[in-house]
Amino acid sequence: MNRISLGVALTISLTGAFAQAQPACCLFDESYGELLPCSSPDVAVWWASSGWKISQTRPAPAKKADAVTISAAANETEAAQFVVRPERPLAGLRIECAALAGTGGEIPAGNVDVLRVRYVPVTTPTDKTGAAAPWPDPLPPIAGPINLEPAVNQPFWVRVRVPKGTAGGTYSGAIRLRADGYEVEVPLRVQVYGFSLPDRMTCTSAFGFSPGRAFKYHNVTTPEQQRQVLDMYLESFSAHRISPYDPAPLDPFVVAWDEKNPDGPAPAFDWTAWDAAMEKGFGKYFFNSFILPIAGMGGGTFYERTDPSLLGFAENTPQYKHAFDAYCKSVEDHLRAKGWLRAAYVYWFDEPDPKDYEFVMNGFRKIKEAAPGINRMLTEQVEPQLAGGPNIWCMVSPEYKEEPVEARRKEGDLFWWYICTGPKEPYCTLFIDHAATELRVWLWQTWQRRINGILIWETNYWTSDTAYPDPANPQNPYEDPMGWTVGYGVPTGTKKPWGNGDGRFMYPPESAADGKPTQPVIELPVDTIRWEMLRDGVEDYEYHAMLARLLEQKREGMPAEQRARYEALLEVPREITASMTEFTKDPAPIEARRAELARAIEELQ
Repeated sequence: MNRISLGVALTISLTGAFAQAQPACCLFDESYGELLPCSSPDVAVWWASSGWKISQTRPAPAKKADAVTISAAANETEAAQFVVRPERPLAGLRIECAALAGTGGEIPAGNVDVLRVRYVPVTTPTDKTGAAAPWPDPLPPIAGPINLEPAVNQPFWVRVRVPKGTAGGTYSGAIRLRADGYEVEVPLRVQVYGFSLPDRMTCTSAFGFSPGRAFKYHNVTTPEQQRQVLDMYLESFSAHRISPYDPAPLDPFVVAWDEKNPDGPAPAFDWTAWDAAMEKGFGKYFFNSFILPIAGMGGGTFYERTDPSLLGFAENTPQYKHAFDAYCKSVEDHLRAKGWLRAAYVYWFDEPDPKDYEFVMNGFRKIKEAAPGINRMLTEQVEPQLAGGPNIWCMVSPEYKEEPVEARRKEGDLFWWYICTGPKEPYCTLFIDHAATELRVWLWQTWQRRINGILIWETNYWTSDTAYPDPANPQNPYEDPMGWTVGYGVPTGTKKPWGNGDGRFMYPPESAADGKPTQPVIELPVDTIRWEMLRDGVEDYEYHAMLARLLEQKREGMPAEQRARYEALLEVPREITASMTEFTKDPAPIEARRAELARAIEELQ
C-alpha cells in the first residue's frame, strides 16, 4: 500500500474564526485533571498526565491533589503537565526548579525541565477525529518572563530525567512561580522505582531526519556550525530513545575503486570518519539501527525507479557483478568486525507495487548472495511473491496480518511496522489533532504483536517544496501545522494534505521558525508532545522486555502460580488496546499497568 493511496485526506474548508469543535474530540475532554494546593480564585493551578492534550479554554477541574506526581525508573525520563489559568492578566511569569530530595539522595535541579506548551492553529482537520482549533504540540524552552492572558490555560511540561544509579523511593520538591504581585510553589513528587532502564532499547527504531533542512532553517553554513546543530538533533533522538536512519550524515565512508584490477573493479574503503561517527552513535547515543548504503542497487518507489548500475557498468556485465560482490563482502566484513552488523539494514526500495516485486526480489537476491549477513528491509506487508527476499518486513500498521507474519517468523524473519500519512482514524496515528495516547498505545500494540521495530519516514518535515515552491519563503511549521504532499507527480504549488504533523516530531527553534533567520541559529530543536509520547511508548516496551528477560532467567524453580501471574502481566490488557482500532484515549490505564510491570520487575530483581 503506497503513500498516495494512504494519503486520501479529509479536507474541510473553514474561514474566519476556528469552527465549532465536535463534542467527541479528545481536545475538549474535561474529565481529567486535579487542582493543586497553590491554586487560588485569582490564579488556578492544576495538573494532569502528560497523556492529555489540554485545550486553551476548558475550565479548571474541581478534583484536588496535593502535588504533581511522576513515576519513573532510574535512567528513565517521564513528564507531567501543570496548568496556570489566571482570571486576570499575569505579567512577567518566571519559573525556577529546585532539586528533589529523597531518602536515597536527590534528583538535581538540572534534571528537571519545565517547557512551555505551545499551540498550533489547525484549520484543516486531518480527519473526523480532529477539530479546527488551536492544538498543543511544540514544547519550546522558556526563554524569559511570560505574560499570561486571563481565562486562558497555559500548560507547562514538567520533565524529570532520573539519573542512573538513583535509589528507589520518593523524591519531593517544588517549582517556584513568580510574577508581578504573584508567587507560589507547585509541589512536585517523583516516585523512583527500584531498578534502572538500560541505555539501549530493545525495540528497534528507524526514523528519517533531513540534516539539510535543519541546516537551512538554522542558517548554518560552515562545517563547525553544522556539526554543532547536527549534534543537537542527535542528542534529541537519543534522549527520546529513537534511532535516526543515518547517525553519520556528515561522515560517510569513502570508497576508491581500482578499475585496472584484472578480475574486475575492486573497492578500497576508508572507514576513518564514518567509524568515529558511528562509535559516537552507538557508544554515546545508544542508537540501535542504521541504514546501510549499498552502491549499484538502483532503487525507487511504486511511483518511479532507477535501474542498477555501478561505475558505468550495467547489471548484466561481469564488471558490475565483481564490483558489487566485492563491495558488499567488504562492507559485511567490516560491520561484523565492529559489532554493528545486526544493527545495519538495507532500505533501497520503498513501498513497491506488485509490478515492482520482480525488480525488488532481484535486488535482494544480489545482496543475499554477496553478503548474507546484511539485513534486507522492505516497507511492504508479507506477500508470497516476496518470500525469501527481505528478512525484515516493515508494513504500514493496518496491513499487519497474523497468519502470514507468523509463517515468515518461523523462517527467521523480523517484523517492523510504520505509520505516516496513513493510517488515519480509527487507528493509532502520528497526527497533531489526535489523542496524545495514540503514539504511546502504538508501542503497546507493537509489543502485543511481537513486532521488533518501528519506522517513521521523517522527523523534521517542516516544509513541502511542492506546497511552498519558493525556497526563499518556506513553510513556518508553527503557523501551518499541515504536512503537505511533496513529489509523486503533484503539480508545483498544489497544497494536498497528508495530515497535521505528518513527518514532524521536532520543530526548528522559534527564532528560526520561518526558515529565514539573518544570523546562524545555534539552538536546540524544539520537542513536541508526540516526540515525548514516542519515548514513553518505547520505554513502556522496555518494561515488558525487561520483565520477559527476568522471567526467563528465573522461571526454573518458580512456583507455577507465581510464574502465571508474571506471564499475565506480559499480556496487554483490553483497557489499553482491545484491537488495532479500539484503544484508550485516557492515559490512566497505561500508567496503572506500567506501575504493575514496575512492581513485578522490582520483585524479580
